[in-house]
Amino acid sequence: MSQVILNDAKEKMKKSEESLRRELGQIRAGRANASLLERITVDYYGAPTPLNQLSSITIPEARVLMITPFDKSAMENIEKALLASDIGISPTNDGTVIRLVIPQLTEERRKEIAKEVSKQGENAKIAIRNIRRDAIDELKKLEKNKEISEDELRGLEKDVQSLTDSSVKNIEAIVSDKEKEILDV
Repeated sequence: MSQVILNDAKEKMKKSEESLRRELGQIRAGRANASLLERITVDYYGAPTPLNQLSSITIPEARVLMITPFDKSAMENIEKALLASDIGISPTNDGTVIRLVIPQLTEERRKEIAKEVSKQGENAKIAIRNIRRDAIDELKKLEKNKEISEDELRGLEKDVQSLTDSSVKNIEAIVSDKEKEILDV
């Protein structure tokens, strides 16, 4: 039972890390990144369809995303979805492809975004600590119900703490990489 609790905590921590990666992937860093378009859905024959299933997304230059629809008749709907989205970039359509040119960020804006990244990292660490607390509470219940001994509880608490430390390190690395990407001109 105690191993199930540890595995559950480990899995939840990994999910928190992945969630942070996805969230940070949505942040524009003045550089083209296909994950910027992950949440965009297009009305395709009456069904909301993810953009990446309707087209190929390439990065021909550092600050340009090129969207090539598999079906040219979907071009207008893709353009509408991009305009309606929260990415804040106007698409240019030449009839065969849609280009999104990512604007250069000012130094001040880069610092603001880096602060936001830092805040999201802190939120992820809080989530990790909450997972640790929940796992330790469950382990204490097992000890209280005499399913594990007090010594086993101490060892398992150390295991949970080492999982937490590892996950926090991963989060710090993710945040640090994103901040570097944002602050590099």
